[in-house]
Amino acid sequence: MIDLAIFDLDGTLADSIYDLADAVNKALAEGGFPTHDYDEYRHFVGNGAKKLIERALPEGSPPELRDRIHAAFSANYRACCLDKTKPYDGIPELIGRLREQGVLCAVASNKPDEFSALIVESLFGKGVFSLIRGKRDGTPTKPAPDIVYSIAEELDCDLGNAVYIGDSDVDVQTAHNAGLKCIGCAWGFRGEEELLQAGADFIARQPSEIGDIIGTVGCGILR
Repeated sequence: MIDLAIFDLDGTLADSIYDLADAVNKALAEGGFPTHDYDEYRHFVGNGAKKLIERALPEGSPPELRDRIHAAFSANYRACCLDKTKPYDGIPELIGRLREQGVLCAVASNKPDEFSALIVESLFGKGVFSLIRGKRDGTPTKPAPDIVYSIAEELDCDLGNAVYIGDSDVDVQTAHNAGLKCIGCAWGFRGEEELLQAGADFIARQPSEIGDIIGTVGCGILR
């Protein structure tokens, strides 16, 4: 039986690409650097805010410049992170269905911890997710499995009864590094082809299919 579903945030639960791009582009423009189209950001995100800034800046930018633009981005994002971000259609219903079935839902994101909690609780309400974990100082970013281990430990759940859900190759790698099966979300930032190439164990083309996979696939297969 699956009793823990761990979700990525950006591109999985919520379409946040516009607020992320707006915050970075504002920081870039103020610093005198070229900005980028929204679609470009779909391949910039996924490995944390610092890597996002590194990818958005011209190649070879020095660390002190990356730090300065990152600080500006953080201030911008704090002000706009809920302007355009919204749950994907069907996600609230999926989470409600899983909770009714007794499945704990958690979030594991490379987004900074403060933003992860703010966005998830603003979009879905407090207490809907049993645990929300973003990037914290001293903890490796995904695809390192540390965040998954910490969620399972804090919730006192056996990882043998857990599944991971995400929209990118980083998520597939995270799941497999933690010894979990991965359900790939085809509606996310990267698309079905990347998920298949990365080795996603299942593909969901709409949120309700996640519930179907968790509810109908045998535990032995999911493990």
